[in-house]
Amino acid sequence: MQPLKGQIAVVTGAGRGIGRAIALGFASAGADVVCLSRTAENADKVADEVRSLGRRAWARAVDVSNSTDVSAAVEWLLEQTGRVDILVNNAGVTRDGLLLRMSEADWDAVLNINLKGAFLVTKALTRQFLKQRSGRIINIASVAGLTGNAGQCNYAASKAALIGFTKSLAREVASRGITVNALAPGFIETDMTAVLDEAVRSEVMKRIPLGCFGKPEDIAAAAVFLAGPGGRYITGQVLTVDGGMVM
Repeated sequence: MQPLKGQIAVVTGAGRGIGRAIALGFASAGADVVCLSRTAENADKVADEVRSLGRRAWARAVDVSNSTDVSAAVEWLLEQTGRVDILVNNAGVTRDGLLLRMSEADWDAVLNINLKGAFLVTKALTRQFLKQRSGRIINIASVAGLTGNAGQCNYAASKAALIGFTKSLAREVASRGITVNALAPGFIETDMTAVLDEAVRSEVMKRIPLGCFGKPEDIAAAAVFLAGPGGRYITGQVLTVDGGMVM
């Protein structure tokens, strides 16, 4: 089954981890994919993987926190594709540290990528969605935005704000047939969690009823659902994919 057959999806932060899994999940579901990443090498690599699945793919390096860069990338991708059906704002970074030790630069870096980046890319593509009177926007938040997390005031703040952004935008564009939702991953096996030592992993595992970390493909499956026919009547929602941790 290919519920996204013939659709065109844009995925930011597509070069690795969750973004890569979403790009490949969309391709497996029949979509063509625009892979945006901070590095051209990573974007190109994932685009090649999408093509190997029989779908079209485009790749471009972009700094989502830079409005000029984003505008140029969106103009380019619309020239290439002519339309966009799905946007996934996945690009994100962490700069962890206790608040009293957190530098202003680390605060700004996380808010600029995780929150401002989603704002810039979404704003640049919303006119196209409105023109089409259709579209699916999926923002990758985090359980940290729902519960907070010691040592991540900047990250949790950016993800909580992204949830507020999701709900507000959902109200603004619903009348044009556009849905806006957020996914809130728990602990997923990615480069971000690979650096955790065993003691931390063991402690985290105690808080997960299903008793294991998730995989990037778990988030991709949820994104495919929201982007597909099953997500038609869902908007302004936050779907936690966390093994029951927040529960």
